[in-house]
Amino acid sequence: MTPLSPPSPSSGPSRIRVGSAPDSWGVWFPDDPRQVPWQRFLDEVADSGYEWIELGPYGYLPTDPAVLTEETARRGLKVSAGTVFTGLHHGEAVWDKTWAHVADNAALAQAMGASHLVVIPSFWRDDKTGEVLEPDTLTPGQWRDLNSLTERLGRRVREEYGLRIVVHPHADTHIDSEENVVRFLDGTDSDVVSLCLDTGHYAYCGGDSVKLIETYGERIGYLHLKQVDPGILAEVRAKGTPFGPAVAQGVMCEPPAGVPALEPVLDAARKLGVDLFAIVEQDMYPCEPDAPLPIARRTRAFLRSCGA
Repeated sequence: MTPLSPPSPSSGPSRIRVGSAPDSWGVWFPDDPRQVPWQRFLDEVADSGYEWIELGPYGYLPTDPAVLTEETARRGLKVSAGTVFTGLHHGEAVWDKTWAHVADNAALAQAMGASHLVVIPSFWRDDKTGEVLEPDTLTPGQWRDLNSLTERLGRRVREEYGLRIVVHPHADTHIDSEENVVRFLDGTDSDVVSLCLDTGHYAYCGGDSVKLIETYGERIGYLHLKQVDPGILAEVRAKGTPFGPAVAQGVMCEPPAGVPALEPVLDAARKLGVDLFAIVEQDMYPCEPDAPLPIARRTRAFLRSCGA
């Protein structure tokens, strides 16, 4: 299938398609005893008023398209994107392994009628233990590999699966701050590489989402809506806390209690005049199983108050 085509200019706010993701139910891994069963996630995300979902970590939801189609359809849900983790700055040596992982995810996303594949760079320190795995900055050669192989990935995913990749700046990765995001955008081809702007991660790393949308609007292909708690973030930055433990401390918070304010972000996105998914992702791993549903209901109501 081909990516979504832009609707007519008269469609207004409906051009922002709001959804949620397993992440908002505390799901980070394909299988983990601290995560809710996938059936409960699907039941509760539908109950919260969302129509669109992401696949989350490959293997959490059923990977048989026939099974997943039945399970989502009977709950009135549709899939916007799959998600993959990549370490393309390591160069050609990781390409084959990366493509095998991407192909599985892309095939399922395509079968489910999705239009995007969210690409997250690999972490430079472990998200569970905080162990430093590699330097937190890239060499010029690594930047060249990252940029060129991301373009290659974008072309191949589009050619073979009809999906558009959207690269997700993420805390504790090499595409994080405004400086690194801009460097990545300036070094890649806009025809094959777009951005999944996660408002929470970008704020976590000191970036201004509205400014990025206004400056690089043509590169914004997808949104993750998320907020950070400024007080906890200040403590996390002061102590150098890794991302995983920071999430466990509640650094990602329920809207509208944190930053950035989502109304201006949505307003800036609407002004682009393009069709965008805006998927809620409140990192909550680990969390009590009864915590996500009431938060999801309140968040959906809040976004409706913002016109989304």
